[in-house]
Amino acid sequence: MTSSVELGMPTVGGSVLLADPRGYCAGVDRAVITVEKALDLYGAPVYVRKQIVHNKHVVQNLAARGAIFVEELDEVPEGSTVVFSAHGVSPAVHAQAAERQLKTIDATCPLVTKVHHEAKRFAKEDYRILLIGHAGHEEVEGTAGEAPDHITLVEHPDDVDSLEFPEGTRLSWLSQTTLSVDETMETVRRLREKFPQLEDPPSDDICYATQNRQVAVKEIAKDADLVIVVGSANSSNSVRLVEVALEAGAAASYRIDDVSEIDDAWLEGVSVVGVTSGASVPDDLVQDVLAYLAERGIGDARAVRTAEESLMFALPPELRRDLKAAGQ
Repeated sequence: MTSSVELGMPTVGGSVLLADPRGYCAGVDRAVITVEKALDLYGAPVYVRKQIVHNKHVVQNLAARGAIFVEELDEVPEGSTVVFSAHGVSPAVHAQAAERQLKTIDATCPLVTKVHHEAKRFAKEDYRILLIGHAGHEEVEGTAGEAPDHITLVEHPDDVDSLEFPEGTRLSWLSQTTLSVDETMETVRRLREKFPQLEDPPSDDICYATQNRQVAVKEIAKDADLVIVVGSANSSNSVRLVEVALEAGAAASYRIDDVSEIDDAWLEGVSVVGVTSGASVPDDLVQDVLAYLAERGIGDARAVRTAEESLMFALPPELRRDLKAAGQ
């Protein structure tokens, strides 16, 4: 059980500062429930292209219930049901699914879908789109697939120096939703400095949950000797939380998939431990960490709240339709 602590309240030895918000965001919650409902409604197996969200425990739990995770659609038998992950897919993947006569349920996070719509609009207006993100990430591949002839990937602020475009080129920027807010805005600043004609998207692409979790970890990191981030290695937002914690003043920060990966050596000489989790992490994994720390004399877990989150997304329309037809 945690108690609230006002921002700025002094910390005491042997305590835990628990970031709030942390863990599941609305898009992840929607995606996981989508697979669970699909399994209940259609029965196993239900195929899922890529990991539904980037957390190995979530994937393992759904696989135990009958979900089959595949890398590409040619691994899915024709006529089967397949769920697209929260990270989104390109139009080419939708076309391949239609060719294979697959029943598709699109669990793409609505905030990612928004970026897809922005890419299509900018491309239609003949902009060169500077997409800030990580090469090979599923979300970047899906967004780039909406306008492949119009997109240039920018992975790092230093990449801006090598960018050159013909005079008169119309330029806009978009970003992967799970990036470091500070680094992304530094990239945008440098882009705008070099290309004053750069157009902004209608709204910031980095999702509310990513921003909120980064703000929260900054708040606990400034008073923590150690920050533990629960999240998988392929979770961009979890990896970013470690970087943000270190930049905000934490003496040390580590990412773990679960409590089994904590090294007792990390706790030597530590009085205040910050704990948070990425946006695709079930809270029971965090509770395991708190129990582990309490067993070692680091208890008194106090929540440091920096934002309230109440956003919820409706399930995909194709699933809602079938649930209604089944009387559920």
